[in-house]
Amino acid sequence: MSIFKGSGVALVTPMKENGDINYDSLEKLIEAQIAGGTDALIVCGTSGEAPTLDDPEHLEAIRFAVEVTKKRIPVIAGTGSNNTAHAVMMSEESEKLGADGLLLVTPYYNKATQDGLYAHYRKIASATKLPCIIYNVPSRTGTNILPETVAKLAADQPNIAAVKEASGLISQVARLARLTEGKIDIYSGNDDQIIPICSLGGVGVISVLANVAPRETHDMVMHCLEGRYDIARALQLRALPLVEQLFIEVNPIPVKAALNMQGFNVGSPRLPLTELTAAHKESLRQAMIDFGCLEP
Repeated sequence: MSIFKGSGVALVTPMKENGDINYDSLEKLIEAQIAGGTDALIVCGTSGEAPTLDDPEHLEAIRFAVEVTKKRIPVIAGTGSNNTAHAVMMSEESEKLGADGLLLVTPYYNKATQDGLYAHYRKIASATKLPCIIYNVPSRTGTNILPETVAKLAADQPNIAAVKEASGLISQVARLARLTEGKIDIYSGNDDQIIPICSLGGVGVISVLANVAPRETHDMVMHCLEGRYDIARALQLRALPLVEQLFIEVNPIPVKAALNMQGFNVGSPRLPLTELTAAHKESLRQAMIDFGCLEP
């Protein structure tokens, strides 16, 4: 049940000054991503500030993205939760709204066991026909889903389609690739590991970098997947200073500042996230200029 190959953007959620979602800016972002070659939209994930979206606006953002995109590229809805029943409900509603897939972060804070993670994902995936992407990001959740658990889910639940691997552990990704034997897609969840993960059999990235450099991120993946490793490696290495700046403070603080510099009017993050500091804005601006995604 492959959803996409290439670059999926972890899209930000633009906000107005009063904190409401700015749908005019969201439409402009979506159109710019499609024009820039992005292969899938991931809406209402970490970069989309899902933790501070209430259910009605979360679902409205998904509905709006589906409507604007018009099936030109897949729309993957972030519906994960540390409450299994809530994740089931959000997943069922997103399917009704026309989403093409689901991104399901590992449960955070309550720190499930591997047996609990298996049961959690089986419960959600069984409630929908949509392909599901397990999102493994231990630095945020405090939970690391092991390759053995993912392999068991892939064998037992047909619509467990992929893993977004953001553990940063290349050896774990290698073990995941060996145990799943191509039965599920592997996406890099870290922009500084796109080429290493693709070299182990990954098929793309779910990317923060793609918000500000969609064409370059798409090209980086496709050069690698099509065997042009020297070009792909050069793009990966050239992007590293910008990637470092996009994570100089917690995501999505820097990427929202970057998009505002590019004129997309995405506003500020919602509290408890705050504006990027002035010193970091300057270093981010310079990295964008050096990479070529912002005019001097």
